[in-house]
Formats: sequence, C-alpha cells, structure tokens
Amino acid sequence: MSALTDRSAGQIESFRPKRFSARYGVDPVLLLLLLVLMGFGLAILYSASGQNMAMILRQSVHYAVGSAAMIALTFVRRDTLYQVTPFVFAFAALMLLAVLLLGTGAKGAQRWLDLPGLPRFQPSELMKLALPAMVAWWLTRRPLPPRALDVLIAFVLVALPVGMIVIQPDLGTSLLIAASGFFVLFLAGLSWKLMGSLVALGLASLPVLWALMYDYQKRRVMTLLDPTSDPLGAGWNTLQAMTALGSGGINGKGFLSGTQAQLKFLPESHTDFIVAVIGEEFGFVGMAILVCLYALILARALVLTARADHSFGRLVSGSITLTFFIYVFVNIGMVSGILPVVGVPLPLVSYGGTSVVSLLIGFGILMAMQRSNRVLSGE
Repeated sequence: MSALTDRSAGQIESFRPKRFSARYGVDPVLLLLLLVLMGFGLAILYSASGQNMAMILRQSVHYAVGSAAMIALTFVRRDTLYQVTPFVFAFAALMLLAVLLLGTGAKGAQRWLDLPGLPRFQPSELMKLALPAMVAWWLTRRPLPPRALDVLIAFVLVALPVGMIVIQPDLGTSLLIAASGFFVLFLAGLSWKLMGSLVALGLASLPVLWALMYDYQKRRVMTLLDPTSDPLGAGWNTLQAMTALGSGGINGKGFLSGTQAQLKFLPESHTDFIVAVIGEEFGFVGMAILVCLYALILARALVLTARADHSFGRLVSGSITLTFFIYVFVNIGMVSGILPVVGVPLPLVSYGGTSVVSLLIGFGILMAMQRSNRVLSGE
C-alpha cells in the first residue's frame, strides 16, 4: 500500500506545471490559457468577418503555424538564443531596409515584403522580438545596472529600427517597439536619474515628432479630443466603436446579433476594432471575461519570468510580457476612445498572420528562458 502511495505521489509530482515545463519545455498553464484565447478569437472572428469561413480557415492556419513555432522554441537552449540574437537583429534590420526599398504598399503605407515563393509578411513584427533581445544581449554583457554609456548605445540600438518603421509609416508599431526596448532598460535597473532624463528627452522631442507626423496621424490625435468634430471622417471609426461598445450593455445583444458589425457600420471589425464586436455581442460580461483571461496570461508570464535563472532570460521575458500588456491596453484604449487610433491589433484575437505568429513565438521564447539550461558565462 505504501509503495502504491509513493508511486501515485511521484506521478502527481511529475505532472506539476513546473516539473512538466522543465522536462517537456511547454508550460501547460500558459499553453492552456493561450489555446482558450485563440478559440475565443476564432468564435469572435466568425461573427466579425460576416461568417467568412475562408478567413476562419486562414486564421486557424496562422494559429497552427504560430503554435508549432512556439512549441519548437521551448526546446531551444537559452545560450543558443543568446548567441544568435545579434544575427537575428541584423537580419530584421536588413528586412526593414528592404521594406523601404522593395516593400509592398497598402492604404498609403509601405510595410510589407512580398518575396517570390513566400507569403507576404511584415518585417516589423520580427523586430518586436529582435529588438528587446538585442538590448538585453548588450546590457547583460556589462555590469548591471547599466551605466550612462551603455544606455546611450542601447538607445541607438532602439532608435535605428524605430526610425525605419516610422518612415513606412507605422507610428503605432514604432512606439510599441520603442517601448519594448525601454522595458528592457527599466528591468535592467536603470537609475531613476537616467530614466528621468530619457522621459524628459521624449517629452522635449514631442514638437519634432508632431512636425514629422503625417496629416492623417495628426487628425487622429485631434479626433481623440473631440471625435464629433469630424464624425464622417477621422472620427468615424472611434464613434462607431464607442457606439458598439455602449450598445452591448451588461449581457450584450447575443452572438452574431451585433448591428454595428453585422451591418458593416464598424470598419476593420475583424482586425483593429474587433474588441468592439466583443463588447456589442457579449456586453460588459464578455469584456470582463476577456480582460480576466488576458490578466491570467500576463500573471502566468510574470511567474515564468521570475523563474529565469539568468539576467538575459529575465530581461527578455519581462519585456515580452510587458509589451503584450501594452498591446492589450493600447487596443482596448483605442477602441474605447481614450487613446488615438494607431492600428494596433488585439493580441491573438484580431485577424492577422505575421502578428499572431510573432506573438506566439514570443511566448515560446519566454517559456524557453525559464527552463533550467546551462548557465551562461559571466552569470
């Protein structure tokens, strides 16, 4: 009886999430939460796309490819990720340069590469992962917290790709990528003095940024202050999204019963404004469930970040987690009218190929970082 009890206890111990992830790479809790979110995303996309099964099939393929890449990355050694980071960053920078020279345009922006034999993709999505890893690689090769010179070089590493993305133009993505680099500096123990200097520099550069912004970007910012000033133009998206969110009430109008999305009043309902469809059809309850699901994913990601036993792993994992939070916050804030429209999709719910795959790859890197790998030199 005692031997049977010991065997059962050993089996239970082996299936604990921490033991399971250390042995098999994949964290079962985070994986389950991501699968639930993707399943919810497919259901919402079915409604937001007008029951477009072709789109549902393509999104399912995106999920499958991203999930396969995520699981494969969990088995990559941390020191391997550390060593290839500069090469991945250089490749991503070259791809951004190729976008400026050979990129494919759509809706007034040149953000994609359409290479023979490959699906069209957006290189800035790769930079969302490469940049924070590169900044972490640079900082962990030197004493932490970083000194002023190390911060200056890190700032250059951030500014170069961000500048190329601003030119495309893609202000929303450029700000997110800049934030991912700043998160690494913050997590590395950047002194409050240096942090204050960077914030002051950012505020001082706002007039320059405003002067460089395109007219449509300026209109978006001004529309944030008063959407009704141009209800049929720049304010249309925000007003329709707020109408959809407000009309959902507590319990919503019901699945496939949202008038704003189903009658095509809501633009980009399957991409940037899909959260308005959720609010209209599932109401406050549905939005609360969605926010709770995101909160659980973020909490689990922070737990895995804390388990990383090397500063490089902690910095990269923390940056991925905080950037994911910014994605959620910016999208919901944009749709609800508290932030300007910047074209940021709702993570793993909005339709999209490159963004879905890059997000899942990021979670794969995060899970790989918390495994017990060989300690890097200099730790």
